[in-house]
Amino acid sequence: MSTQSNLFYDEIDSILGPITLLATSQGLCNLHFGMVENSLPTLKAWLKKHGIKGELQRDCDQLRPIVEQLHEYFSGQRASFTIPLDLFGTPFQKCVWNALTEIGYGETRTYKEIAQEIGAPKAVRAVGGANNQNPIPIIIPCHRVIGSNGAMVGYGGGLKKKETLLQIEGVIEKIS
Repeated sequence: MSTQSNLFYDEIDSILGPITLLATSQGLCNLHFGMVENSLPTLKAWLKKHGIKGELQRDCDQLRPIVEQLHEYFSGQRASFTIPLDLFGTPFQKCVWNALTEIGYGETRTYKEIAQEIGAPKAVRAVGGANNQNPIPIIIPCHRVIGSNGAMVGYGGGLKKKETLLQIEGVIEKIS
C-alpha cells in the first residue's frame, strides 16, 4: 500500500549530537540520530519500505513544536511529549510502541514486563525486535527498557546515548 504525504524534515543539535526529524502532515514519523546529509538515504529507504511517497521539504517552521519539546526535554524542563505522531509499523510493533509510551519519565521496564503488559508474556524477543524498530526514539521512550537483570542493553543509537537519556531522567543511579 502506498501513501502520498507531505514530508517535512529538519536537523537539530542536541546533547546526543545531531538529530534528523521527519514528519508527515499528520505528525512526526521518524527521528534519526545523525546529520541530515547522512540520514536522508536511510530515511528515504525507510519511506520506500513503508510505501510512503511525497516530496521531502526542509521546513523548520513545520517542525518547530517538535524541536522545542525536544530541547525542553534535553534541558530537563519536560517530562512528557505532546507531539502528534504518524506511526508506520505492524500492529504488533504499534502495540509495543504504545506500551513504551506508558513508561513514565524516570522509570524503566524490562522487555519481559512489556511483553506481559501487552498480553503476550512469551513474546519477549518479539518485544525486543519491535523496540529495535522504533522509528521515534526518545519520544517513544525505548531507552527506558532495560534487561531483566537491570543492565542497560541494546539501543539503536548506542548505549552511550541510552545512558545519557537515562541520566537526564535521573534513572542512572537506580539501575547502576
